[in-house]
Amino acid sequence: MKNRFAKLIACVAAAAMLAAPVMAEDDLLAAAQAEGELTVYGSCEEEYLAAACQKFESEYGIKVAYQRLSTSEVYTKISEEAGNPSGDVWFGGTTDPYNEAVAADLLEAYDAANAVNLIGDEYKDADNNWYGIYKGILGFMVNTEELDRLGLEAPQTWDDLLKEEYKGLIMLSNPNTAGTAKLIINTMVQMKGHDEAMEYFKALDANVAQYTKSGSGPSKMVGPGECVIGVGFLHDGIYQILQGYDNIQLIVPADGTSFEIGATAIFKGAAHPNAAKLWIEYALSPDCVDIAKENGSYQFLVLSNATQPEEATQFGLDMNNTIDYDFEDAKANIAQYVEDYFAALGDSADDRFLTE
Repeated sequence: MKNRFAKLIACVAAAAMLAAPVMAEDDLLAAAQAEGELTVYGSCEEEYLAAACQKFESEYGIKVAYQRLSTSEVYTKISEEAGNPSGDVWFGGTTDPYNEAVAADLLEAYDAANAVNLIGDEYKDADNNWYGIYKGILGFMVNTEELDRLGLEAPQTWDDLLKEEYKGLIMLSNPNTAGTAKLIINTMVQMKGHDEAMEYFKALDANVAQYTKSGSGPSKMVGPGECVIGVGFLHDGIYQILQGYDNIQLIVPADGTSFEIGATAIFKGAAHPNAAKLWIEYALSPDCVDIAKENGSYQFLVLSNATQPEEATQFGLDMNNTIDYDFEDAKANIAQYVEDYFAALGDSADDRFLTE
């Protein structure tokens, strides 16, 4: 166990030069084991969440309780519990809700030793409130059999989704519950400008059959034909294809798109702060991220010492066709943008926004 932990945070000496002191590896491990427990709220897919938590428990002898919640559900929960959270750490899910939590002072900064392995500074919060572990590209998943049956071409751009021929064929997620939907809102605001983006969503709503609770929800509906066009993260589509749905085509929008950074963070006031720090070191290591592909998650990894899953590249996804996403604008304004989004849609869509 000690050798594995030494590998996990071999860069403690380098991290000691950061502003806040870093506990020595033996001391952190001992302190975490003395606490003996950790509660993880996970916003990645449940299969990967379970595997990551079980491996942490097995490696370090710390009992782990975990719950799968969407990013917006986690944000709402820790907002209500402000300063006295029932969980210790957040794992996975796109960073827009994490940034809302930063703005609300709900996350605890930690200078993680293993952050030296991040492939760029853009994959962490400037003040170390969260760290990225993977990234995933936003796009369209389409059912090719249904499109052929209907005599329709697949959409290639965001504006294509507004075509009248797609009425009732599209699904995306609910921004009240899914960080994926918040990223879609921010992406359109940054690509089109605020007012035009709100008009865009108002027009798009006419073609939407349902807004799912989870960001991965649309991907699960495409293969069985419950929806023809799903909007979300393309790695979720990869999972469905590998489950046997070879009728799914993945499309990177030709007019540009954005990507999520899946993150991990410590909740401010966590009951088990040392176990939480140990979790962050673990999450920023190959021990954690390299098992994603074995558990249904095929995102691009953002650690230099991790092994990229072949599945993330074999489908020809273009990670270069992304906009210069303004994370600071998203952090400062997403709450207002979501309010404006629902105001633009009015009451017509209420019964299509799923929360369960």
